[in-house]
Amino acid sequence: MMELKASEYKRFEDIKHVRNDGTEYWSARELAPILEYAQWRNFSKVIGRAMIACENSGHSVLDDFAEVSKIVDAGATSKPVKDYELSRYACYLIVQNGDPRKEVIALGQTYFAIQTYRQEVADHFNQLDEDRRRLVVRGDIKQWNQLLAETAYDAGVISNEEFAIFQNAGYMGLYGGLDVDDIHKRKKLEVGQKILDYMGSTELIANLFRISQTEEKLRKDRVEGAENATSIHYNVGKEVRTAIKKIGGTMPEDLPTPEKSIQQIEQEQMARLKAKAKKGKILLDE
Repeated sequence: MMELKASEYKRFEDIKHVRNDGTEYWSARELAPILEYAQWRNFSKVIGRAMIACENSGHSVLDDFAEVSKIVDAGATSKPVKDYELSRYACYLIVQNGDPRKEVIALGQTYFAIQTYRQEVADHFNQLDEDRRRLVVRGDIKQWNQLLAETAYDAGVISNEEFAIFQNAGYMGLYGGLDVDDIHKRKKLEVGQKILDYMGSTELIANLFRISQTEEKLRKDRVEGAENATSIHYNVGKEVRTAIKKIGGTMPEDLPTPEKSIQQIEQEQMARLKAKAKKGKILLDE
């Protein structure tokens, strides 16, 4: 299995602070230039979007985005400026709301996503029911698929035919030779129904790992050529399948297909939110 190289993420580790009680945080003022935001006002907009995402996820904005004052030099004098002590989860949300076209943002997404899943998010995720788990992971896959598509394009996967072959290769590696059409038939789906929308959380997580690790390797190794990129996607999928087998897990093609699609779950959730809104418990902006 591919390992993360510490040297590639050193820039984020170098600015990490550790308090006396062992908790860690990142200074927003120090993170901004690392993420190539020269103007604080532009970076503060990204922080604002991340705060909204934090609140919607059920986390405490005040805990994850602790506002502090920082003294900076301003010519002959010093002045206080606003800063934030960001938790790892806050950094994760910031890079998720940053510009994915920036290489350093994509790198930060990989770093903070993996580290956050291992720590804070995993604890919260385990408390969710299956439907909510599916929504969370499916949302992450949408973002990672976008990054993968851009990285694959940069590697030389240009035409629609090349991209279809590239996508099929990843599934074939993970699903023991089954391509998208095979999986679609195995799940007994109708025309127009997407296989990712009819996967349980365990199957979605396996695919998320396939997608994120492929994107990282294509970018890290600066892969060139559609054929090479396709081969890597297949091999990564195969590596994930091997890992599942080693731990005694169920092969993805043998996992049950949920009765509800992601869209049905979203509609049910929206109906519940509207019902609460009518009772005056929440404000719902339509």
